[in-house]
Amino acid sequence: MPDYRRAYTPGATLFITLVTFNRRPIFADPINIARLRQATATVKAEMPFEVTAAVVIPDHIHFLTRK
Repeated sequence: MPDYRRAYTPGATLFITLVTFNRRPIFADPINIARLRQATATVKAEMPFEVTAAVVIPDHIHFLTRK
């Protein structure tokens, strides 16, 4: 298992990009957008963070977040 090291800075803003497997356009379907929103809400309830901005494109997403 890899030994990941992450810098932690309290209050820092993070830019996160997630790309779908084989760049399949799963976010072109509004049902999958709803699933993404539900998954984000579920994670936020367990590990609070702020979504400053989000961009959803059919084959990937970008988030600006702050914890």
